[in-house]
Amino acid sequence: MRMPAHDTTPYRTQNWTVTKPVTSGRNGIVVAQNRGAAEVGAAILEAGGNAADAAVATAFTLAAVEPWNSGLGGIGFALVLPAGAARATVVDFGPVSSRNTRGTDYPLTGGEKRDLFTWPEVTGDRNVHGPLSFCIPSAVAGYAALHERFGTRLPVAELLAPAIALARRGLALDWFTTLKVASSASVLRLYEESARIYLPDGLPPVPPYQGAPGFRPLGRLAETLERLAGGGLGDFYEGGIARDLAADIAALGGVIDRDDLAGCRATLRDAPTLAWRGDYVVHHAGGLTAAPTLAEVVAGMADVGLPPSGPDAAWFSTLSTVMREAYARRLAGLGAAAQEPGDTCTTHLTVVDRDGMLVSLTTTLLSSMGSRVVLPTTGVLMNNGVMWFDPRPGSANPIAAGARPLCNMCPVIVTPRTGDGPRLAAGASGGRRILASVYQTLAYLLDFGMEAGAAAHAPRIDVSGPDGTTADARLPPEIRAALAAAGPLAVVEHGVLPINFACPNFVSVAGGEATGCSDAASPWSAAVAAG
Repeated sequence: MRMPAHDTTPYRTQNWTVTKPVTSGRNGIVVAQNRGAAEVGAAILEAGGNAADAAVATAFTLAAVEPWNSGLGGIGFALVLPAGAARATVVDFGPVSSRNTRGTDYPLTGGEKRDLFTWPEVTGDRNVHGPLSFCIPSAVAGYAALHERFGTRLPVAELLAPAIALARRGLALDWFTTLKVASSASVLRLYEESARIYLPDGLPPVPPYQGAPGFRPLGRLAETLERLAGGGLGDFYEGGIARDLAADIAALGGVIDRDDLAGCRATLRDAPTLAWRGDYVVHHAGGLTAAPTLAEVVAGMADVGLPPSGPDAAWFSTLSTVMREAYARRLAGLGAAAQEPGDTCTTHLTVVDRDGMLVSLTTTLLSSMGSRVVLPTTGVLMNNGVMWFDPRPGSANPIAAGARPLCNMCPVIVTPRTGDGPRLAAGASGGRRILASVYQTLAYLLDFGMEAGAAAHAPRIDVSGPDGTTADARLPPEIRAALAAAGPLAVVEHGVLPINFACPNFVSVAGGEATGCSDAASPWSAAVAAG
């Protein structure tokens, strides 16, 4: 066989078919981006905890087992729908800048920066990494509010015990850890404690050639979790931990101080809702999340026909157009680019308990490894939430004191309008890619009636801005052709890296039976049922 002088076939990074198992049960399910964390949540359900307890335990555990995605230095949003309730509640612990943040501390170089957002470049990338990139770490406040308002009498110490044990064990040193650390190594090396933990001998850790991978200590994170278990979660904001956080931040040149921490609160409010084709109600976080844009996409697709055989070329091309138009309105005046070439650092978990309480929680450090700064006294890896702001003075989303930026998280809970049909919780990680994945996951489950496994594994498109669409290479040629006719199209693989699609997960409940599944391309993710 004679090969062509120049092969124009697109390069493929993988030659396999990867699937995730679907999990079902009647005693509750936890779905998370790390199986060990999901197992912790399921164990809490088995010990008598409810979905809120399990979500809190899982979230704290994720800080120890996938620290680049979330942790004590992060922020987020949760939705909670107690069993029998008609309206979900938002637990808002979203990003807020320090009251000491000043736009003048972020002078522009005149160049352009391509990280998660194509903002004008700031001197020293101080909005992207380092101590001036921190927003107030509100994750612990969010988890505390979730437990206090919706949890059982299980003490915080019991919910934290698995996270403490896993933090003491250390971070698993498998190939995925190597990949994630290597992606941030060029910046991690700039910060002493981060380099000490994640770059032994100045290089990313690598697993042994054979045998078990082993584990890597995470600084003083386990000690801080123990202090929270003993002194209560409020210690993070008003006690000894708050004092240590503020001292380390000040020593590094940051502006978050004791007053910022003492004033940090999660807020609870009724979740806004939107109608899904008149059959379902979608409860969402509203505000400065992706939810208002989701509402535009839902409205734009409400009258589109639903082929009985599943989503076809016309459906996908219409969705592409609707999402691009919605993003054009979302980004108007914000100065954000249509694409996010960087590595996002978010995690999503969903929980249902035996009584039917649903929790959908998204939490993040923003970039992979957040600010890349581990605070030495506490082992807390801090977020880089300032990067959500447009650094241009006078913009619609400017860096300012005590301000809240536009972000991309989109946890949802869905209930049937008439009482018939499934109830479900869903969400995703993946920056601006979250919106497209959440919409398609809901459409696959609600509009097309796909089984959980089919919905989790079906190829998707992504629209992260007004200028084009990304299509999974597994989509049939006629769908790709229709998408190309509708606008600029890139055909890519759905794999671990490069990250071209968000990582959604969900749980669905019908007739007392719960079913859950996680994203196939997220290697550690899993749905775990309580026994």
